Amino acid sequence: MISLTGQKIFITGAGSGIGAAAARTLAEAGALVIVSDVNADGATATVEAIRAAGGQGEPRVLDVCDPAAILATAEAVTADHGAMDAVVNVAGWDRGQPFMENAPDFIEKIVQLNYLGQVRVCQAFLKPMIAAGRGTVVNIASDAGRVGSMGETVYAGAKGGVIAFTKSLAREMARHGITVNCVAPGPTETPLLADMPEGLQDALKRAIPLRRLGQPQDIANAILFFASNRASYITGQVLSVSGGLTMNG
Repeated sequence: MISLTGQKIFITGAGSGIGAAAARTLAEAGALVIVSDVNADGATATVEAIRAAGGQGEPRVLDVCDPAAILATAEAVTADHGAMDAVVNVAGWDRGQPFMENAPDFIEKIVQLNYLGQVRVCQAFLKPMIAAGRGTVVNIASDAGRVGSMGETVYAGAKGGVIAFTKSLAREMARHGITVNCVAPGPTETPLLADMPEGLQDALKRAIPLRRLGQPQDIANAILFFASNRASYITGQVLSVSGGLTMNG
């Protein structure tokens, strides 16, 4: 069993879906989880679930599209708890739409939420981690960023950016004793996927070798591994959690 007892972990996008499942899983392993989300009610609900299960959680409201808010949150969290042992970037958003129909503000939102938010959160939280000489970062990419996805062109580009960013950051942080990896989910049953037509969901299930959509817990399990000392000699890697939909060497 993986133990994170005594660890302090900051996670974004933890008010629902994959982020909420990851926050609960990290807390179940013994970590103090600082749960952030743009939705205050969502962050609070996740923390209440953590505490009801006997874990430690603390809610924070954070819009990862707001650079000033990211810096302020990082400063406040560090003042309260010191350097984080792990930072987990889950916050993201997408909506399927043909590329030529993408409005400028839509493109901006996709890039801010799915790429720049992760970059800024990493930069804000890494300074005290570097000083401490330890820690790990887990970013959430997507298999769309590895193989492309129709109707998600800008999203796939942003997630491809997360993958390249993760690998490059891993090289820079290695000398500080900090590992950086990312998890690339395939189609997963989240509020975002629920908006897709039922026929498309059925088609996805047929295309997946394991014949089911991913569950948030499937992704949470991978995050738990990367956040633990069992992954201490792994850095700069991308783990697809997709039921075999993508099989990259």
